[in-house]
Amino acid sequence: MIANAARARTGMVTGEPGEPLRRTWGEVHDQARRIAGGLEPGQAVAVLAGQPAEIAPVAQAIWLAGGSMTMLHQPTPRTDLDAWREDTMRVLKMIDARAVVVGAPFEPVIPVLEAYKIKHHRFEELIKGPEISRHREAGEDDAALLQLTSGSTAEPKAVRITHRNLFANVTDSARHLGCDETGVMVSWLPMFHDMGMVGCLLLPMLSGMELVSVTPADFLSRPLLWAELMSRYGGTITTAPNFAWAVLARQLARVPDGALDLSTLQVAGNGAEPIDPATMEAFVSTATRFGLKPEAVNCCYGAAESTLVISMSAMADPMLLDVVDASALEQDRRAVPTEDGTRQLPKLGKPFPTVEVRVVDDDGKPLSEREVGRLQLRGESVTDGYITPDGWEPARDADGWLDIGDEGYLTDGQVVVCGRRKDVIIMGGRNIYPTDIERAAGRVPGVREGNVAAVRLLAGDGRPRESFAVIVEAREGSHDDIAREVTSRIVAEIDARPAQVRVVPPGSLPKTPSGKLRRGAARELLG
Repeated sequence: MIANAARARTGMVTGEPGEPLRRTWGEVHDQARRIAGGLEPGQAVAVLAGQPAEIAPVAQAIWLAGGSMTMLHQPTPRTDLDAWREDTMRVLKMIDARAVVVGAPFEPVIPVLEAYKIKHHRFEELIKGPEISRHREAGEDDAALLQLTSGSTAEPKAVRITHRNLFANVTDSARHLGCDETGVMVSWLPMFHDMGMVGCLLLPMLSGMELVSVTPADFLSRPLLWAELMSRYGGTITTAPNFAWAVLARQLARVPDGALDLSTLQVAGNGAEPIDPATMEAFVSTATRFGLKPEAVNCCYGAAESTLVISMSAMADPMLLDVVDASALEQDRRAVPTEDGTRQLPKLGKPFPTVEVRVVDDDGKPLSEREVGRLQLRGESVTDGYITPDGWEPARDADGWLDIGDEGYLTDGQVVVCGRRKDVIIMGGRNIYPTDIERAAGRVPGVREGNVAAVRLLAGDGRPRESFAVIVEAREGSHDDIAREVTSRIVAEIDARPAQVRVVPPGSLPKTPSGKLRRGAARELLG
């Protein structure tokens, strides 16, 4: 980080779409040295800030002071502030935070911190301090980042990411993507999420790429801004969850030919949630009008437990799909290749050099290629455990393997993910993955794409066997008609009938702070 700040001519652009401001990585580092002077050395520091211009130097400052960084979940207009406050207090106690750095736009929460006698620093005051004379050395296995993994209605937990983990994963990513000073990263992702923090801040910060960074609110208020920034700054790399690519594809469909230039884009990464091939096909179909190269689409598999990336598809290939027989996948737990297209699953590339992946059965026995089982990880990028309210919780077994909670298989060395193990619906001897149900329901006119939840219903409470319900958000139209069409579409495509379909208004489905569906919490909407 220090060496890059000294030599790189690149930096970060913030303030779009209003008043853009560019600072070199050296200037960001100078700010960080002043901020570090106001922090106690070697302490856990929590950060509540939303502006990339403030988060970047604060992250560096915490590490210069030899501390660990935790990005707190940020309240939104829909957040229950009482619940958020209680959750935040639990997190601060859990990580033993000695201070909270507060930046825009969250200064109004300072009275809450004062009421609980929690030490805090305003970013605007820290930035005026004297520079530290020398940075505090940290060990390879000291904590660098404590990544929160749960929302405000669940017990908090933080993945402990060490300097060794962080350096290994960022180095893998930089080599795979070819990151250097010739590249330009464009991002709007939240930095309290691992993809936003590690992939879209630390990766350019440590590799010397130029970074153009705006906030999630900027994107959500005007999604086309994302493509405009790629065009304006010659973006070479960007990444986002599947739902965002679906939104952008719809926005681009309204833009006249030649109005944007996406020809410089070398990596259009899709990760952090299940990848729908139809979404990326729609994006490519529209974006090629603006010079996008189809091989730029890059499918990623990652988790906070592996710092960020586990695997990533090859750079020279367009999106590769594994077409398998649905019956064999669901009943025999085998991914049998077929040509009829009953199930299309993205190939997510080979594991990074510092991450080893294997597939095991319920007894922990390693499985062969194309056999579906539990995905496990080990390696330098993989955390050794979690910090919880009850203390330290190891994440690996005696041989160093971590069970990631996903089901999938390997083929030709590439990872294919079927779904979250806890969400799998078992009906009539079949293992049905909620994502397949959700994609079918999402194609019904009137249903908001990416806002569908298939919820597992266990036997009991009047149900003779396991089943599932589907909750969809719809902006308009008859709820009864939409529910009937959703049922028909699921029966036709999945050959399974939901026990219930509930249509709810936009914004009803519960999601994590990073935008992922919370299927467990969605059950409460069933009534």
